[in-house]
Amino acid sequence: MSDSEEREGPHAERPQDWAPATRLVRGGLARTPYGEIAEPIFLTQSFAYDSAEAADRRFSGEDPGFIYARYGNPTVKMFEDRLALLEGATGCRALASGMAAVNIALLGLLRAGDHLVASRALFGSCRWIVTQMLPRFGVESTVVDGTDLEAWRAAVRPNTKAFFLESPANPLLEIIDIPAVAEIAHATGAKLVVDNAFASPILQSPLQLGADMVVYSATKHIDGQGRVLGGAILGEDAALDEHYKELIRHTGPALSPFSAWVLLKGLETLELRVMRQSATAATLADKIAEHTAVDRIFYPARADHPQATIAARQMKAGGTIMAFDLGGRPKAFAFLNALQIVDISNNLADAKSLAVHPSTTTHRSTPEADRLAIGLTEGCVRLSVGLEDPVDLERDLMRALNAAGSAA
Repeated sequence: MSDSEEREGPHAERPQDWAPATRLVRGGLARTPYGEIAEPIFLTQSFAYDSAEAADRRFSGEDPGFIYARYGNPTVKMFEDRLALLEGATGCRALASGMAAVNIALLGLLRAGDHLVASRALFGSCRWIVTQMLPRFGVESTVVDGTDLEAWRAAVRPNTKAFFLESPANPLLEIIDIPAVAEIAHATGAKLVVDNAFASPILQSPLQLGADMVVYSATKHIDGQGRVLGGAILGEDAALDEHYKELIRHTGPALSPFSAWVLLKGLETLELRVMRQSATAATLADKIAEHTAVDRIFYPARADHPQATIAARQMKAGGTIMAFDLGGRPKAFAFLNALQIVDISNNLADAKSLAVHPSTTTHRSTPEADRLAIGLTEGCVRLSVGLEDPVDLERDLMRALNAAGSAA
């Protein structure tokens, strides 16, 4: 009989057997002797040891435990354990922001002389890391049309060590066939890193689709209420240790305990929020598509999405985000300026509905030719659907679309 069976009996609950909703509320919970219901926040930089010998054993790894907040913290560990349980991963490393997660995820896999292949449809900061930062350190990078499997194959070199993609991609919701790209990567010995922030772990599971690592901006759906920054890398625990343990330990992109606590509370309502917001988004996408001011709409659950078949296979719903083209910057600005409920903001996946003009904000640093290559015109608007009443949102959006249609 194991220690857990002695403590908890032969019919002890196994968190791995829980449904996602239970994992989101109960996963990773580690109570103190006080028996608190809400997870405790350990606001401490360091930890005390019973003796010099105990400190020696802790630092050597002989004894388990926390050493310093840059290396780990009990509240952060609860967040990591809960997110890993939801994702179906054996390990998670929480970081200070989504971009810290992307940066560390790639740096840990690549060295000078290595080669990275990435999809061209990326968030502006992600693209900057791929095309500007990594080459400074001797890492070659090739950007491809992520929907073209032959382009991925053709980009492979003998020194290719990693593939990187977003799906759905920011800002036009491009969908990439994750299992097919994973197969190409693994045939060459490369690792596949997938940014799953747009889908969230509720709607898509990249590790089950073949990815080696999945990264999140926990700032988005996981918090989902505009409060804190956070990020995470998930995968096999041994692989995370191999590639990231020392890099995280010595460079210090640590998530704060307070932010970890906020993200823990965000996880409790993640499924409820994402499914409700996705349902509203699907309804609104159909309404927006019918408006005469809209030239084209991008929403994964619609049959007119270029990768609708792949989206239906990989995702449980269309998600909370869409984009649409209004035919030019003046019309896009007229739409945004006419909104009265929806906020103009470059964040997304919030409880509040948010809209933005990507060409002048989130993708401003992306060269115009590269923006146009992914279909991002000056008329495109990205809409993140929140938790407001769908009727109120439809009224606000239709009024704004009318204004866009009247703009010169």
